[in-house]
Amino acid sequence: MQKIPHIELNEICYQLGEGSPKSIKQVLGGDIHESWQIKFKNAKFFLKRNAREGRFLEFEKSCLNNLQKYLNYENLIVPKIITYLEVNNVELLLLEWIDMKNSDQEKLGRGLGEMHIESNKFNQPSFGYPIHGFIGTTNQIKGWEKDWIKCFINLRIEPQLAILEKDFLEIDIKNKIKSKIESVLLDHEPMKSLVHGDLWSGNIGVTLMNKGVIFDPASWWADCEVDIAMTRLFGNFRNEFYENYHKIVPIKKGSERRTIIYNFYHILNHANMFGGSYCHQVQSYIRNILSM
Repeated sequence: MQKIPHIELNEICYQLGEGSPKSIKQVLGGDIHESWQIKFKNAKFFLKRNAREGRFLEFEKSCLNNLQKYLNYENLIVPKIITYLEVNNVELLLLEWIDMKNSDQEKLGRGLGEMHIESNKFNQPSFGYPIHGFIGTTNQIKGWEKDWIKCFINLRIEPQLAILEKDFLEIDIKNKIKSKIESVLLDHEPMKSLVHGDLWSGNIGVTLMNKGVIFDPASWWADCEVDIAMTRLFGNFRNEFYENYHKIVPIKKGSERRTIIYNFYHILNHANMFGGSYCHQVQSYIRNILSM
């Protein structure tokens, strides 16, 4: 089991004003960062450690701080940030520890819908995000576009297409897919919201008090449908999640086609990170989109 370097643990204890922890347990599951549960006499925390090149956890801190502004805490929470540190070029993000259970997703769906509605009221003038970020280990570039279609294509799809091996997709196919995405989205009026951005079942939970929890975000200002689309990519979201979400944010015409288009971003990203079967899925998504 990986241990926290002493210099980093000492700095955390100093920041908290605590002595030595009662226990430290490594938390397994993620493949990007190392993480631990650190327990003191009166509290326990979740520590994430990033030794990769890139300010992954600074981006996560920004996302969590921004998401907190639009939550109804009766239904949905995100982990509170305790402190963010850099020690010898290693990022450390200390969060509150949240005990979770496998339970009803009613409040998770309702709370996400409320977050999308509430952030939409902020009237953010453009789509995008102000700082450089990440989706998995891939860069999620910063920038703003007034137009949703330009934002989705220029800031999300094109950078992913550019990472693909040159021989994987011909230029003509890349241009056709971008043109088709534009034509499908032309008739859609997006609801601009601050989205989680990486909303699969591994990044959500339910507290012991049945409140929804979302974490590990890759946020940006986008069509709120991108979050719902991703929940359908790998499954494991329950019927009550969708029922309660759509009581807050009604389903719009054409959402089935947009789900495929929005998830194309994540399939491209998985192909760029992992290759293998995801490359075949990219081809399948391209056929589906071009046939719309």
